[in-house]
Amino acid sequence: MTARSRARRGLRLAAGLSVLAVSLVACAHRNLPQDTLNPAGPTARTQANLFWPVFWIAVGVFVVVESLLVYALARFRHRPGRGIPTQVHGNFRMELAWTVAPAVLLAGIAVPTVATIFRLAEKPTGHYLQVDVTGHQWWWEVHYPSLKVVTANEIHIPVGVPVYVTITSIDVIHSFWVPRLAGKQDLEPGRTNHLTIEADEAGTYLGQCAEYCGTSHANMRFRVMAQPQSAFDAWAKGQAAAAAVPTDPLAQQGQQLFEQGRFAEGLQCTACHTNEPNVGGTVGPNLSHFGDRTTFAGSIAENTEANLRLWLTDPPAMKPGADMPNLHLSSDQIDALIAYLEGLK
Repeated sequence: MTARSRARRGLRLAAGLSVLAVSLVACAHRNLPQDTLNPAGPTARTQANLFWPVFWIAVGVFVVVESLLVYALARFRHRPGRGIPTQVHGNFRMELAWTVAPAVLLAGIAVPTVATIFRLAEKPTGHYLQVDVTGHQWWWEVHYPSLKVVTANEIHIPVGVPVYVTITSIDVIHSFWVPRLAGKQDLEPGRTNHLTIEADEAGTYLGQCAEYCGTSHANMRFRVMAQPQSAFDAWAKGQAAAAAVPTDPLAQQGQQLFEQGRFAEGLQCTACHTNEPNVGGTVGPNLSHFGDRTTFAGSIAENTEANLRLWLTDPPAMKPGADMPNLHLSSDQIDALIAYLEGLK
């Protein structure tokens, strides 16, 4: 095989691998739960409307530059018998062109970009919902100041209503990200940031921390649950009220363990958690309506009896680095606590 044949074969192989890679990257179903390119609200749509023109401009620049590069490599490659090319120094017109053209292009992109930044930074006017979110390692504390509701990891919002989210961190830098509703916004200790989210339709929109924050960074997830206004109002009313008092003997035993029990090294549930509505700022999530939540442990586990049993048996085994230690609970204690927690509705 000649050198030219080997080169052509290599080029064909490289081209084939490139086409295969692009095809595989493009293989994705629509309506993925965290599809940034499938916006489901005004904020995400505004960001997408900026992204796509900039993306296609970048594609155009890439095609032009790479085409010229490939042409130069092929047209002016070394051939047997050719001497050293004549050396030249500078070309004023070309240098001016490739300096002015990108500057004009970037200036044109800057105008809609800056306008979008200022637009997204505006606080909603008229009817909107205020929600305060605090990032912890590794869970999310959620306050509704006007509704006197405190919950964790699940943010309920009414459909079609702007939600002004005030975010901060209690420990390290986190990043609040609901791909289908809005872009990323960092949470920094000692600093308060804001963003607006809004959902066009009812549904559950998955979010997560997008800034590495420690051992269980990947386990710091949350859900935005958009509901019709009437359903949201009913949820908020129920969350603001005290949870039902347990009547089942096993659940009553679990309540006593939760409120008065001492476990390994003298630890108590109430040292980190509360079962009272509208109370936050503890080490662990508010559990006043735990039974109404669909997930727990930073929204990584479905709220089922089996998962709750695994959690109470050994929390760090389910979520590495979790602040909740293994309390070495007995099987009977776990049964009682499950009955109590699942009854908190």
